[in-house]
Amino acid sequence: MSQTILLPVDLSSSPSWEHALPKALEMAKGGTLHVVTVIPNFGSSMVGGYFSDSFMEQALHEIGEDLTKWVNANIPSEQDVNPHVVHGRIYEEIIKAGENLDVDTIVMGTPPHHMTEYLLGPNAARVVRHSKKSVYVVRG
Repeated sequence: MSQTILLPVDLSSSPSWEHALPKALEMAKGGTLHVVTVIPNFGSSMVGGYFSDSFMEQALHEIGEDLTKWVNANIPSEQDVNPHVVHGRIYEEIIKAGENLDVDTIVMGTPPHHMTEYLLGPNAARVVRHSKKSVYVVRG
């Protein structure tokens, strides 16, 4: 049975995806893999005021190029894959992507070992709690 899978990745942190990627590829075999990376909000409008109006457009473009390179380096050519770059609160954007793309499952990695005091990272925990889609958590 082919599935549509969503794999959130943090391009600056391989632990966010290195253990989840093989499972996502296994689950998406014969189906579609959507890879999403989220550019976080500024946190407050006061902080955002220090950036030019074109900053987010330029950031989306550059991160999009980086994500395309990541896909080319990490996803087998026979896998149907669609990269997505979004902007906002990380967990909210992952949940929205899961809904908008009508995925069957969101596959997420856990935080690095030095964060073992948490059961899940804060974004993964929120996705698990609030998503209407199935969420498969891969421990690192």
